[in-house]
Amino acid sequence: MLIPMAAGNQTRITEFILMSFSSLPTEIQTLLFLAFLTIYLVTLLGNSLIILVTLADPILQSPMYFFLRNLSFLEIGFNLVIVPKMLGTLIAQDTSISFLGCATQMYFFFFFGVAECFLLATMAYDRYVAICSPLHYPVIMNQGTRARLAAASWFPGFPVATVQTTWLFSFPFCATNKVNHFFCDSPPVLRLVCADTARFEVYAIVGTILVVMIPCLLILCSYTLIAASILKIPSAKGKHKAFSTCSSHLVVVSLFYVSSSLTYFRPKSNNSPESKKLLSLSYTVVTPMLNPIIYSLRNNEVKSALSRTFHKALALRNHIT
Repeated sequence: MLIPMAAGNQTRITEFILMSFSSLPTEIQTLLFLAFLTIYLVTLLGNSLIILVTLADPILQSPMYFFLRNLSFLEIGFNLVIVPKMLGTLIAQDTSISFLGCATQMYFFFFFGVAECFLLATMAYDRYVAICSPLHYPVIMNQGTRARLAAASWFPGFPVATVQTTWLFSFPFCATNKVNHFFCDSPPVLRLVCADTARFEVYAIVGTILVVMIPCLLILCSYTLIAASILKIPSAKGKHKAFSTCSSHLVVVSLFYVSSSLTYFRPKSNNSPESKKLLSLSYTVVTPMLNPIIYSLRNNEVKSALSRTFHKALALRNHIT
């Protein structure tokens, strides 16, 4: 809803309209709804299983699985922030979102996105210690250290999300409230502002670069040292075993950074709203679904733990019946 104000063409917006995929035929939107609903349910189920298995299985109590549990929890939060509303816009044509709802969605999108960047860097450091200092790994990555590293990964999301969301929603908005996206992301909402946003845009660009580049550099440094250490291993079997412990993380990092970088660091001339929606789908919807699948398929310990959990549940069911 738009409420006219006295000064110029400014309006007080009480709700936004998410354009989502409204330009597509109804039949295509229905197919998208079914596809995204399936992905959403698989994401919740897969990440929930990772959390439950790494909590319950005594073999999966190493720091790597502690951080994997944090990643799964983060992916569930990421999905809950974006996907339910997107599904509503597709099947029920419920495209409106309140001013506060839009700000809240943007806040948690930033929070989970920033947290994921730093958590992936923390997981790379964990792999560095495990491979380069295996004898000291249990001492260095004790319970206190891993808890502090996890907290340090989650914390940067709070100031980044608070400053960027509060600043953006303090601007006056112009005569339209239509957000050309399937969620309240910063660039499409910023286009509705009728004020000088140059300082905010500089802050947003610098902030995004820092949030992406600092963890990325930490990951690159960790894997450079890991590669150097693996090359020193004399046997091919030893090299393969060492590499296999971090291959899943490398795949997850690549998926996240490639998709998010293509979304936010492409030249504006090549960045149409429709192409950005497709790219945004890759890291907001698809990647959270793939992460538990990647860790399950490429990690024998996780596969074995899932199998043990399944057989225990089956045995308990048979015992009850």
